[in-house]
Amino acid sequence: MTEPPGMIKKYFVKYKEQILYIIFGLATTVINWISYTLLLFLFSLTVSNAIAWLISVLFAFVVNKLYVFGQKGSSMPGVAKELLMFFLARAATGAFEILGLPLLVYIGLDQEVFGIEGAVAKAIISVIVIITNYILSKFIIFRKKTDHQE
Repeated sequence: MTEPPGMIKKYFVKYKEQILYIIFGLATTVINWISYTLLLFLFSLTVSNAIAWLISVLFAFVVNKLYVFGQKGSSMPGVAKELLMFFLARAATGAFEILGLPLLVYIGLDQEVFGIEGAVAKAIISVIVIITNYILSKFIIFRKKTDHQE
């Protein structure tokens, strides 16, 4: 049964922030992969991956700030602080992912899915990282500011 157009709009309005977070998250992933692939023509795998990560985190910062969380008016020091916090948060959740995946595999979540070793652990870690990034962005980095805050 299909939803009437009014119902779809109602759900979009209600969950706009989460929907945009997912859409821009997918776009960030595409930018990361395209950047990585193009950079491989110039640099090593590690350097290409590092630069692609920087590009995609910068893109994610801009779209999260402007479109997902609607933080448009900020001073340069305010934007610099948000950018630093965003990079630190992404670095922290990236470290959690790097360390957490082998831990989950070690405790027995090493099941294969479609021939991908540790796919269950990778899926669990990915969900935790996505949710953590959203929470950090919404409640710390891009929290709604009161009149007396910058």
